[in-house]
Amino acid sequence: MENASIKRPFREMEDWPTILKALNAELEVIRQGGGAKAIAKQHKKKRLTARQRLQGLVDPDSLFLELSAYAGYEMYQEWGGAPASGLITGIGPIEGRLHMIVANDATVKAGAFFPITVKKLLRAQRIAMDNHLPLVYLVDSAGVFLPLQDEIFPDEDDFGRIFRNNAKLSAAGIPQIAAIMGPCVAGGAYLPVMSDKILMTQGSGLFIAGPSLVKAAIGQDLSVDELGGAELHASLSGTIDFKEENDEDCLKRIRKLVAEAGDWAHAPFKRADSEEPSRPASDLYKIMPLNPSAQYDVRDIFQCIFDAGEFTEYKKEYGRTIVCGYARVGGWSVGLVANQRTFVREPGRPFEVGGVIYTESADKAARFILDCNQNRIPLIFFQDVNGFMVGRSAEISGIIKSGAKMVNAVANSVVPKITVILGGSFGAGNYALCGKAYDPRFIFAWPTCQYAVMGGAQAAKTLADLKVRQLARQGQELGQQQRQELVDEISQQYAHTMDARYAAARLWVDAILDPAKTREALILALEVASLNPHIEDFKTGVFQV
Repeated sequence: MENASIKRPFREMEDWPTILKALNAELEVIRQGGGAKAIAKQHKKKRLTARQRLQGLVDPDSLFLELSAYAGYEMYQEWGGAPASGLITGIGPIEGRLHMIVANDATVKAGAFFPITVKKLLRAQRIAMDNHLPLVYLVDSAGVFLPLQDEIFPDEDDFGRIFRNNAKLSAAGIPQIAAIMGPCVAGGAYLPVMSDKILMTQGSGLFIAGPSLVKAAIGQDLSVDELGGAELHASLSGTIDFKEENDEDCLKRIRKLVAEAGDWAHAPFKRADSEEPSRPASDLYKIMPLNPSAQYDVRDIFQCIFDAGEFTEYKKEYGRTIVCGYARVGGWSVGLVANQRTFVREPGRPFEVGGVIYTESADKAARFILDCNQNRIPLIFFQDVNGFMVGRSAEISGIIKSGAKMVNAVANSVVPKITVILGGSFGAGNYALCGKAYDPRFIFAWPTCQYAVMGGAQAAKTLADLKVRQLARQGQELGQQQRQELVDEISQQYAHTMDARYAAARLWVDAILDPAKTREALILALEVASLNPHIEDFKTGVFQV
């Protein structure tokens, strides 16, 4: 009962070259936005595409870390899809200073906002707020995608939150520059006007209601320029600060404005000289197995990512299914909390399964997290977790209260937290190792990541049993072959929802990383985190003992 519309999960592909080829091919399609015809239409208006604008804005030959490229993946198919949700967000240097850049992609439904587009922009603003990261908005949008307006408009994480965030960012002293480089309509007009500096190109339009709506409402028949063009807002309304002839001039002006800004205080995190890792990044493909049941030593992964000779393991002999310790990446001092995937077999001690959190492991991790907060050391979590140990012995050992202690420590941690999901991210293990709900500054994933409340085999059997009982109540009995076909179909569908792309489409992760690029992403993330000098007082809730 194969469903041809469901793509193979990354985890089920034959080898790493196949995975990376599929990942890069899909990202290349996403980067085409609305396609060749839509790009040509944008150029006909004498406007650059969103990605061309980014190239003209970010410093040449520098790293631009695109975030949420898979947002909207396989969603909104009834409307023709929305590659990258019609919005590009990412972090890159402008005149040597890191910025969050948000650019509407007018080749995708004229840059209109789908529900996931709103959430992607809110995530970019959240990252900027948490890290005191200046923002640049490149606005070119027709506004809300009206067929889905009921999913965009009224809730606390919907369209209005964008402008609330504009106000909060400004009040926090986090610079925002907005450039209107196309349509800027209705409620969306508040985004640039609530920014600190506003630029506008000739031929663009800024208005509460567009020409068609104005004609229908009050009978005025006006062109875009007459109603809300750059000349009007520069000389009559005084709304904009800079009028620019075209996109290229506008981008040059932004760079000049950024170059003139002063410096801000940085966080007191320790940074030494950077050293190259002791193993090449390409070894990660050898270390990380595609079989989720296979064992590997997470310390081998550390050797490919962190500065050479810097890993100091904490309580090495205790709670061995979680590895904790201190390391450096790009010179930044960090604390590591990671699942250990090798099984623990020692004479006189109970056998422990790799990837499972036991009572001692949870206690150790909680204590280590407290130590990193005490010493102002940012935390990096590596997830490949099956969950917490179950059974009578585990309950007697106090697994629930130890797990609660670890969750408490993660939730109340005040130093920057960055999460990398290497493999499985199941159940409460996702929470304890700083899943999305626990406010990581960034959450990255490898293509091998899998998100679910439980593993695929267990879930498929459970769901199949429920379906069989439901059919039995309706008087339908399934034979052995029919039952197996049902299990296979459910397994395929469940595997699809566990795939990294499914998670990234819904913004559960900020980016799917080629493992070999993990180090550079972490270094950039730590540089961004260091821009916020404020660290709250560290307090935890009640620990059960």
